[in-house]
Amino acid sequence: MTNTIDAKSLAKMFLAGAQNLESKKEWINDLNVFPVPDGDTGTNMTLTIMSAAKEVAAMEDPDMMSLCKAISSGSLRGARGNSGVILSQLFRGFTKAIREKDELDIPVIADAFEKAVETAYKAVMKPKEGTILTVAKGAYTRARELADEGCTDLNFFFDEVIKYADEVLLKTPEMLPVLKQAGVVDSGGQGLMQVLKGAYDAFLGKEIDFSAMDAPESAPSSVNASPKEEVDIKFGYCTEFIIMLNRNFNIKNEMDFKEYLESIGDSIVVVADDDVVKVHVHTNDPGLAIQKALKYGALSNLKIDNMRLEHQEKLFKAEEAKAQAAREEPVPHKDVGFIAVSVGDGINEILKGLGVDYIIEGGQTMNPSTEDMLNAIEKVNADTIFILPNNKNIILAANQAQMMVEDKNIVVIPTKTVPQGITAIINYVPDMSVEENAENMKNEIGNVKTGQVTYAVRDTVIDDKEIKQGDYMGIGDEGILSVGGEVPDVTFQMVSEMMNDDLELISIYYGQDIKEEAAQELKERIAEGFPDCDIEIQYGGQPIYYYIVSAE
Repeated sequence: MTNTIDAKSLAKMFLAGAQNLESKKEWINDLNVFPVPDGDTGTNMTLTIMSAAKEVAAMEDPDMMSLCKAISSGSLRGARGNSGVILSQLFRGFTKAIREKDELDIPVIADAFEKAVETAYKAVMKPKEGTILTVAKGAYTRARELADEGCTDLNFFFDEVIKYADEVLLKTPEMLPVLKQAGVVDSGGQGLMQVLKGAYDAFLGKEIDFSAMDAPESAPSSVNASPKEEVDIKFGYCTEFIIMLNRNFNIKNEMDFKEYLESIGDSIVVVADDDVVKVHVHTNDPGLAIQKALKYGALSNLKIDNMRLEHQEKLFKAEEAKAQAAREEPVPHKDVGFIAVSVGDGINEILKGLGVDYIIEGGQTMNPSTEDMLNAIEKVNADTIFILPNNKNIILAANQAQMMVEDKNIVVIPTKTVPQGITAIINYVPDMSVEENAENMKNEIGNVKTGQVTYAVRDTVIDDKEIKQGDYMGIGDEGILSVGGEVPDVTFQMVSEMMNDDLELISIYYGQDIKEEAAQELKERIAEGFPDCDIEIQYGGQPIYYYIVSAE
């Protein structure tokens, strides 16, 4: 087995790591400590790496420089959530250390691991041990030890690095009590391990199914964004099936079959495994692909989609939106603009009414990517733009976008909840400087307490509270405040836990699953319980969370 890795081999390893993560994403999602129905770690990390994997998969004969650029830029722009941003920073550091190399040996890989860890730690304002960062550092530690010992066997090297990183992952519950109480290892660390293990499988020569590289990426939409231009579809039918082999299918057969598919279509994936072959092809004549496949055996799991029909409605809507945009007046230039992440038509309207120029939809159920941030920044015609992430899991993506923009002054206010975002923009003072406003807004959001009511998707124990699947939970800034079987009771108890003598205003935003009458009854109940506070109630329209409550 070779003791060096060239660009072509590294590309295969990266794609295999991405594929392995994609196949395990739901399992990784289930490791999240809080049992809430949110956009989760596995999903965020998968969307991040797939953004780069699609660029890598499109490269026919990459050299190390072009490959590193695709991995770094693709993952940076596609990064979602804290775990996704950290993963993108690991790739950024790793590729920075190898981009001028023709081949990678163990000392170079160890140096790249070191640069990866250094870059990722720098990206996080307050690095926390017991997370993906710790697992990455464990992988580097073992890599450096082996390099210093003079190890030259890459097979042994990768095996040892993965074994040690797995040991570090198993220790994460001892580093973070919340993991230990929930009985799980760190989900981000587990995601990183799946990338490493998938890459190692490719290094060993195992067959990898790369069909996920053709899967459409699920991404949040923007309220102000116009639909993207649709590309012409050269081959109209997405054709997939499995051949149940009844004759020999050797390497020559496989190459001949792939060559035939290439003559009638593109986006070809042929993966042979013992007595079955999985096939994926885009073609204008699925019958030809099927007839050829029948020479090797019976077919199962046959699936043919007309991609032109599926895209027809999107094309029409895109053209209609373009025509509408052409009729609209150009956006006037301004000194200061605002971008906010939000979800729910009611909250969107509240933020727009307060002066937000551009709403990125996403929030809890789907964390926007760095590229979503960059697209939004491009749409706002202002010299200085304040970004309100309104979710702790989106702040890193906003910070990453800030670093990538050179022609505008981007200021990220680290709002962790929608109420904090509302407070931040209310406290913007036009007569103050950008720096004074940023400091003032950051100070004011510290005076806001937030509670959110949702339901549990699994049994667990958090903050010494036993939670059953289907229970309602009131989640505060620091953890679970209330658990129970009725939404109004859980919400009232949550508010009670949030209150202290300094709080004067309670704002209630009710979600799309709550009727106005029920929200008014809750308001009256809270008003009776806390007569010294002003109570406001507004329609938020947010999914997943029945109520979002702020107290300040």
